[in-house]
Amino acid sequence: MKTFHTVKELRDTLYQDRLKEKHIAFVPTMGNLHEGHMDLIRRARQESEIVVASIFVNPMQFGKNEDLERYPRTLKDDQTLLESNGCDYLFAPDALEMYPDGKRSQTQIEVTGLSDILCGASRPGHFIGVATVVTKLFNIVQPDCAIFGNKDYQQLKVIEDMTRDLSSNINIIGVDIARSESGLALSSRNGYLSQEERDIATNLYATLKWAKDQLMIGSTSHEEIREQAQQKLEAVGFQRDYFEIRAQDSLQTPLEEERSLVILAAAYLGKARLIDNITVELT
Repeated sequence: MKTFHTVKELRDTLYQDRLKEKHIAFVPTMGNLHEGHMDLIRRARQESEIVVASIFVNPMQFGKNEDLERYPRTLKDDQTLLESNGCDYLFAPDALEMYPDGKRSQTQIEVTGLSDILCGASRPGHFIGVATVVTKLFNIVQPDCAIFGNKDYQQLKVIEDMTRDLSSNINIIGVDIARSESGLALSSRNGYLSQEERDIATNLYATLKWAKDQLMIGSTSHEEIREQAQQKLEAVGFQRDYFEIRAQDSLQTPLEEERSLVILAAAYLGKARLIDNITVELT
């Protein structure tokens, strides 16, 4: 695996691959990689001849009081993991390589209607930062397809809509959530959890499954399911952010006849803000 730190180095190499008509898949990450990321790399390997990953802790998607400075940087370990799972090129720029002042871009991308709800309401400006940096990375790599995890369901929808609206010729592929044996969704932020908190954290997925069962039964309103779910989480030690039932495609409040739903949750546990989701297909 080759590691590049500048846009020019990566572009020059990928230009040669395109001349040979090689198919390119791209997996953007913020590093501190785990088995869930490797699922994305392995899927990219299935889809293409060249697999490109990026590691960039993007300052534009962190709020003033969020964990930008303490977000784990584990480049050497990440390089080993990527190489052993079939990654060809790693793009690992610093902030100055990506932004003129090392912090943000004057040109910003916003997907209206999706960027200010759910996680966007809790983290103002977050999805503008996500959409802007992913657009920049897409322009740098120019992949045929890009692979994202379904754990960040709202992020995936933002990127799908952005790609469609900007007429980008990139196939966006979502990959199922990777979970531990306990059901906890794999996440870099799980590293903030103590062992006791890890045990508690499994209740997030268990509560999502409970809510799905209630929807399938159909005897309880969405509002009652949401409130009971919040109470279940608070009873074991979570602090609430949101627990919502939305339409899968639009992430808006579903119409009565909507059959394809997604339940999304975000909650605080100790120093970690955890997110998870589960889809529901009503018959």
